[in-house]
Amino acid sequence: MFPKLISWGDLFLPTYGVLVAAGFLMALWMAGHLAQRYGLSKDAITSLGVNSAIVGLIGAKVLMLIQDEAWKNPAQIFTLATLQAGGIFFGGLLAALIYAAWDIRRRKLLVLPTLDSFGPGIALGHAIGRLGCFADGCCWGISCDRSWAVPLTDPAAHELVGVPLNVPLHPTQLYESIAQFVAFGILYRLGTRSHRPGRIIAAYLILAGLSRFVIDFWRYHDQPNPFGGPLVTAQWLSLGLMALGGVLWLRAAPRAVVRVSPDATQAQA
Repeated sequence: MFPKLISWGDLFLPTYGVLVAAGFLMALWMAGHLAQRYGLSKDAITSLGVNSAIVGLIGAKVLMLIQDEAWKNPAQIFTLATLQAGGIFFGGLLAALIYAAWDIRRRKLLVLPTLDSFGPGIALGHAIGRLGCFADGCCWGISCDRSWAVPLTDPAAHELVGVPLNVPLHPTQLYESIAQFVAFGILYRLGTRSHRPGRIIAAYLILAGLSRFVIDFWRYHDQPNPFGGPLVTAQWLSLGLMALGGVLWLRAAPRAVVRVSPDATQAQA
C-alpha cells in the first residue's frame, strides 16, 4: 500500500493515477496491435480508444454521483474530492461502449471486429488499474481472518479514501486484478486465432461481469442494496454485462470469420 509515489510538501504524485495511466496506455497499445492483425486502421482504433476513454471517465463519475445520491447535496458535484475520485468502473465501461458503438458506425468501421480489438486491452488495463486501487487503499474488502488478509496501515490512505487502518481485510483489489490478468490471457489467446466477429468482446463482458459479481461478496459497500436483496448495485450491473455478453456470443455471425494475420499487416473479416 503506497498511495503517494512522490511527495513535494502538500503536493504529491498519486500511485493510483500513475498505474491507471499506465493501464490505459497498455490497453491502447494492445488494441492497436490487434487492430493491425485484424486488418483495421491502427490510427482509427487509437483515436477511438482515446475518445472512448474520455467518455468513460465522465460515465464513471456520473454513476458514482448517482450511487452517492449527489442530487441531495448538489454542491458536492463540484468539489475537489469528486474531481479526484476515480468513479465507478461499470459506469465508465457502459458509457465507453455506447460511445464506441456510435463512433464506429460514424467512422464506418467494422463494428464487431473493432470491438473485439479492444477486449483484451480493456482487461489488461483494468488489471493494472486495480493494482493502483490497492496502492491507494480504495475499493477495499470486508474484514477477513484468512492468512492472506491485508491490514492497511498508511494514514494517507485513510485520509484520501477512508479505508479503515490496522484491520485485516480481503484484498479485493488484488482479487480483481488477478481475475483480469487471467481474463486478458484467455482473451488474447482467443483474439489471436480466427474467430467469429463479436466473440472476443462478448467473452470479455462475460468474464468481467462474472469476476466482479463474485468478488463483490467480499468487497465493502456503504450504500444500501437495491431492491432490498442480497446483491449490490455492481452485482446487478455484472449480471447485465454477462447477459449482454451471452447475447453477443450467441448472435455472432456463424459464417463470418475474423482471420488474424501473423505478421500484423493484413487480415480479412
